Amino acid sequence: MKRTVIFLSVVTAICMSSCKDTGRTLTSATGSIYEMLVVMDKATWDGSAGASVKACMGADMPCMPQIEPYFSVTQVSPQMFDDFLKPTRNILYADINPDRYTQVKVKYLQNVYSQPQAVCHIQSPNVEEFELFFKENEEQIRSWFVRQEMVRQGKFYRNYKTTDTREAVQHRFGADICVPADYLLVRDSADLVWAVNDGGSLRRDLIIWSYPYTSEEQLTREALLKKRDEVLGRNVSGSLQGTFMGTEYKHIAPEMNAINVNNRWCAELRGLWKMQGGEAMGGPFVQHTRIDEINQRVVTAEVYIFAPGQKKRNNLRQAEAILYTLRLPQEINQLKEVEVTE
Repeated sequence: MKRTVIFLSVVTAICMSSCKDTGRTLTSATGSIYEMLVVMDKATWDGSAGASVKACMGADMPCMPQIEPYFSVTQVSPQMFDDFLKPTRNILYADINPDRYTQVKVKYLQNVYSQPQAVCHIQSPNVEEFELFFKENEEQIRSWFVRQEMVRQGKFYRNYKTTDTREAVQHRFGADICVPADYLLVRDSADLVWAVNDGGSLRRDLIIWSYPYTSEEQLTREALLKKRDEVLGRNVSGSLQGTFMGTEYKHIAPEMNAINVNNRWCAELRGLWKMQGGEAMGGPFVQHTRIDEINQRVVTAEVYIFAPGQKKRNNLRQAEAILYTLRLPQEINQLKEVEVTE
């Protein structure tokens, strides 16, 4: 029998999410960022289908100095999915029922029981069909949940008023970016803007630089890493004399992926940074590189964190969301609101 899968994307889910239509006000979502609740019966969860979900959502994030998952996952049976759990911010619902469904259908929903909330609801007539569908689409499903977290954080950043860093980016690059007020501008030069959030034992840095665009060869993984080492090695020094910022290549190699930001190509680099020259400092970084089409320049925005002895996933992801708010000159007059797609 030929297998059919139906995809439905719903931005504002069912009438329940519309206060205007129902008179109901959604409660605030519960749970921490990058936590996920999987609604699935215990037998399925303990079998190979549940193992596939756990392996995907709980997979190790790439290019991290310690093992941390994409999502912290918990499971509950449909019978236990009550009003206390329904406001959870990220929900993957495995609705498996041979009496109700004859084919697999997936719905991507927002703000069903709370706000902000992301719900992926997969309907299937049996466990086998569910598992096959999930394995074929696990990257898309996981990326969708990650994207929702990024969008939420980006909307939060857009509530900030103009900061010195934002004004510097506008002045130097003709671009716009939403930078939290606790990031302090530490350098504003012709081709580089640098801001730092240095609170307590955690430090987060945002650096943006640009240079003339001459050819596509500048956009390869090797070329971007070479430019990173050149720019940051020249501008970022350690507390010890002679130490400078570099990239870790030996233990965990940096990864590059092509993604879409504002419906345009973007090179995403992930890796580990370290201080060269003897100082024991390092951590993860995420970098976005795009083309300023109007001024024919390469624009790179990078965040990196230093959090010794701490979990780094949430802090890195929160900093990474800043990168998605960057709008280049050709985009500023075209987008009313930044959208993140992959």
